[in-house]
Amino acid sequence: MRKTFRLVISCPDRVGIVAAVSQFLNERSGSIIEASHHTDVGQKWFFMRHEIDAESLTVDVETFREEFQAIADEYEMRWYVKDSEDRPKVVLLATKESHCLNDIMHRWHTGELNCDIVGVIANHENLRSMVEWYKIPYFCIPVPKENKMPAFQEIEACIDQTGADTIVLARYMQIFPEFLCEKYRHQVINIHHSFLPSFIGAKPYHQAAVRGVKLIGATCHYVTADLDAGPIIEQDVIRVRHSHAAEDMVRLGKDIEKLVLSRGLRYHLEDRVLVHGNKTVVFAE
Repeated sequence: MRKTFRLVISCPDRVGIVAAVSQFLNERSGSIIEASHHTDVGQKWFFMRHEIDAESLTVDVETFREEFQAIADEYEMRWYVKDSEDRPKVVLLATKESHCLNDIMHRWHTGELNCDIVGVIANHENLRSMVEWYKIPYFCIPVPKENKMPAFQEIEACIDQTGADTIVLARYMQIFPEFLCEKYRHQVINIHHSFLPSFIGAKPYHQAAVRGVKLIGATCHYVTADLDAGPIIEQDVIRVRHSHAAEDMVRLGKDIEKLVLSRGLRYHLEDRVLVHGNKTVVFAE
């Protein structure tokens, strides 16, 4: 793949931002491979993502950062620039269900996801053999019902030990505590089905089958202290028919869950997701 620098910006909207960035790149012979802009008119906030051919630039990434700071200060930007060859480190958390976990590991194994999976943390041993087939370290940390805090402190230490900058809850059936949500803000990605709050508790697909729903969906989002209410990264739906049994709906639900989670993770890894408040701008391909 061609090496690029990803320049990601959000700032108060005003005239001249695009011109200033374009002039900066032009003065350094930067060739823009992909450009995305969006203005939230209601909030008067501007978003930008550029992919720049690294070979075309006359400066390296560190010099780019130093020289761009003057523009960033002038326009009050929240910004960063990344080298596409710097592979994010991802740790996956799982319980017993394997569909989302296996899908992500397979996509990583085949090169579809540009990252390094540095470990899988689970609260049961069920998935160890599958994970170790991929030669990924497996950490089993049980979470006892009577006192969960020591387990989550061990999980925190494990995440930090792996050096992960992205955490994926691949059907991890434990509620992430508030202190981890804050520490890893906008770094923890989760997936959940679309039946909340209509069908709460055990066997939501069976409840939906009894109710006769016609659509199954999934939501990929960043984890916050407010359960399943963080900024949304990606969503999708699949139709079901009256002839589908509850087992069919479970199968279709798993299909849409793993698709939405892998898509949301890829957007995150490629710096396509910009968070503003509890809302995201996603510059999808």
